[in-house]
Amino acid sequence: MKAVEMKKGVYWVGGIDWDLRNFHGYLTQRGSTYNAYLIIDEKITLIDTVKHYLYDEMIKRISQIIDPKKIDIVISNHVEMDHSGGLPQLLKLCPNAQLFTSPSGEKGLKAHFGGEGWNFKVVKTGDKINIGKQNLQFVLAPMVHWPDNMMVYLEEEKILFSNDAFGQHIASYERFDDEYYLDIVMEEAKKYYANIVLPYDTNTQKAFQDASKLDIKMVAPSHGIIWRKNVGKIFEAYQKWMTNQTENHAVIIYDTMWKSTEKIAYALAEEMEAKGVAIHIKSLQTNHISDIMTCVQTAKYIFVGSPTLNNNILPNVAAFLTYMKGLHPKNRIGMAFGSYGWGGQSVALVEGVLQEMGMEVLPNIRIQYIPDTEKLKEEVKTKLSQIS
Repeated sequence: MKAVEMKKGVYWVGGIDWDLRNFHGYLTQRGSTYNAYLIIDEKITLIDTVKHYLYDEMIKRISQIIDPKKIDIVISNHVEMDHSGGLPQLLKLCPNAQLFTSPSGEKGLKAHFGGEGWNFKVVKTGDKINIGKQNLQFVLAPMVHWPDNMMVYLEEEKILFSNDAFGQHIASYERFDDEYYLDIVMEEAKKYYANIVLPYDTNTQKAFQDASKLDIKMVAPSHGIIWRKNVGKIFEAYQKWMTNQTENHAVIIYDTMWKSTEKIAYALAEEMEAKGVAIHIKSLQTNHISDIMTCVQTAKYIFVGSPTLNNNILPNVAAFLTYMKGLHPKNRIGMAFGSYGWGGQSVALVEGVLQEMGMEVLPNIRIQYIPDTEKLKEEVKTKLSQIS
């Protein structure tokens, strides 16, 4: 239960969720952390808490440094209960603590917990509080990814406590980006963006713009690894992700009954590869939708295939399309494909969803029963002819 000193008098005191494997539909194979941060100054300040079942772990870490009852200020950057779950117990322990949050944060915390007797202090972007030798500045980040989100900047140490922005789901003993495998941290940060932040790119750009005015040397998110060596690298990646910049690669996503739709998927992959486009083939029987979205995040081409089942598409494909539609990647080129026996409705249904998402949709491929290899190859070549 060791607390970790980030800077002189600034500590990570969060909880490690080693066994978390599903975060409301998002597969978290590496677990996660719920990061809480303690600042020791004339006014002792705690930034965020943890999920309710890790409250005791957080308190043990805090107790290594100070008596938790001495906390003067609690900052709630986000109402979601993986960050606020420990708040009711903490405020029973520290009933006189001031609770700083955004306007929507106050509403959300009262809706979740009642908040009877809590000493709310509502802040907005640009507001500052002095905690002794140091100052904290608030930056509201609404809809990154809830209405109440905000970030806090510790001016003297140049630390941005960024809440959900720049986070990753990683459970680890290591706390910093230069202690862990950077490729994994970046991949998990990309997955986090693709599955949590992607629908809110406009809001993220505004929050990023506000935060970029600050001199930031360290970024302390609410999940995963703290950025102290590669701040520029994660900022550069976010700049790409939040402006929907894509790379010349295709994600071919499908489910299949008797391998006919799979055969179309691989024919598409072969032709795209011949055109110099990098490919990712993702069967929905073996790949989780949240992992597929990590590829979709930067893919220029998104091809989705399903055979027809009972005048409809296969359930795995329907689930993926619903999930992707909610995350709403922009500026993509799509294609629907699939096989059928008699009705053949699936391809039009898939194509309709891609169109609803605003994609530029290529002519579909719809083949009855088992595709003839040579005819399929020619049809694929024709349908992809506009891709140079």
